[in-house]
Amino acid sequence: MIEELHEKALTGVAGLDDVLSGGLTRRHVFLLEGSPGTGKTTIALQFLLEGAVKGERCLYISLSETEDELRDSARSHGMEIGDQIRIFELVPPESLLDADQQQSLLYSSDLELGETTKLIFETFERMKPQRVVIDSLSEIRLLAQSSLRYRRQILALKHFFSRSDATVLLLDDMTSDILDKTVHSVVHAVIHLEQLAPDYGSERRRLRIIKYRGQSFRGGYHDFIIKTGGVAVFPRLRAIEHKMGFERTTLKSGIPEFDDLLGGGIERGSSTLLIGPAGTGKSLFALQFVDAATKRGEKAAIFVFDEELGLLFSRTKAMGFDLEGMRDAGLIHIEQLDAAELSPGEFAQRVRDRVASYDAKAVVIDSVNGYQASMPEENALILHMHELLQYLNRQGANTFLTVAQHGLVGDMKSPVDVTYLADTVILLRYFEALGKVRRAVSVIKKRTGKHEDTIREFRITHAGLTLGEPLSGFQGVLRGVPTFMNERHPLLSNSDEDGDHS
Repeated sequence: MIEELHEKALTGVAGLDDVLSGGLTRRHVFLLEGSPGTGKTTIALQFLLEGAVKGERCLYISLSETEDELRDSARSHGMEIGDQIRIFELVPPESLLDADQQQSLLYSSDLELGETTKLIFETFERMKPQRVVIDSLSEIRLLAQSSLRYRRQILALKHFFSRSDATVLLLDDMTSDILDKTVHSVVHAVIHLEQLAPDYGSERRRLRIIKYRGQSFRGGYHDFIIKTGGVAVFPRLRAIEHKMGFERTTLKSGIPEFDDLLGGGIERGSSTLLIGPAGTGKSLFALQFVDAATKRGEKAAIFVFDEELGLLFSRTKAMGFDLEGMRDAGLIHIEQLDAAELSPGEFAQRVRDRVASYDAKAVVIDSVNGYQASMPEENALILHMHELLQYLNRQGANTFLTVAQHGLVGDMKSPVDVTYLADTVILLRYFEALGKVRRAVSVIKKRTGKHEDTIREFRITHAGLTLGEPLSGFQGVLRGVPTFMNERHPLLSNSDEDGDHS
């Protein structure tokens, strides 16, 4: 008997059942509210189609859309409404639309509200469905004309349905009175949908569970999208819920001098931030770790925000990294992302899918600047990034983030400070010496062990990255214009026989 009381009806919406901790408790009335365009009808159709797949009788009572409109909407998502789902189109009697036949002593709204309720009850008794959708409450609210009558009407619906085995979903488009919370106190749970319009890019949608009686749920806002096939929800990531055991070994980059700078390498299940001005080679250092991972037999996932993939393939191939070949061989997953079309929740879900299904052990996010562009506020970026990095660390994956600083030399600023989130921070700089612009690398932070406190020059050639000995003969390298301190200076050779690739 206890199992029956807690039996859940799956919504059929990817991710929503996770947010609801298993779905909707059967034999209760639920409210799905949101302004027009937020996806209420699509979710309602998915809810009924999920029931139809399980052999349940389903009923869609429409007070606002016609049956043809609903069927067209379903077809646009590749859904076909079969015999298991009945659509009952509720329209006012024609007599009420005829001015000559309208009642003179009774308000037409009194008749319409009573007849509407009566038709809903009669249809339900005739079909005895197990899943019901009523669309929408705004029409009933307008017919009721007062908050008191509206509340009594909702209570009457609730008591009527409570005597049956039906799970009922009430839709509210919030067009008549958005401040009226009458239904919130009556129904078993409230799912609130929102649509946001950023200054640039496509609209963003998110949902929140406002209440759910006697049931835990995943709180906060959860991003979702409407695509061909229906609504997909991306539950807010909580890293604390995901933990797997793995051995914390030291991983090499494949460049001995770089590994020496890192104190032997980086630890498995850690995050590394590569920070510096544009063009210093942040992406190449990240790809060096990807190349080393694939040579160990591991898979990698690369998420690119800023660069076109064709250009990236040709540019990196000239430096010894055949990304296209590695992708075709199934060694890496590489994906170009459009920050203007992507919500942070959807991005986090894509990364999770690559780690869970593809078993990626190295994850590159290039760059955080592009990732930030998909965020409404910097604080949200920090929180999303924190949970994502913690999740990846707990899965034993190594994460590599790049951040482009403003400026080229001297005092440079970062668009967002995420240095405290990363376990290892690698700083790249330009500096001028002996009439040439050169590049330097240093490790300024490593939580998981010791590292060199030196600065090393590096070059980018067709053979990849080449690092030199520590620059002990200079001072002020990180400021961009170093001071020569003694005659012995281990700069890399000026020879251009390998070619310098900026």
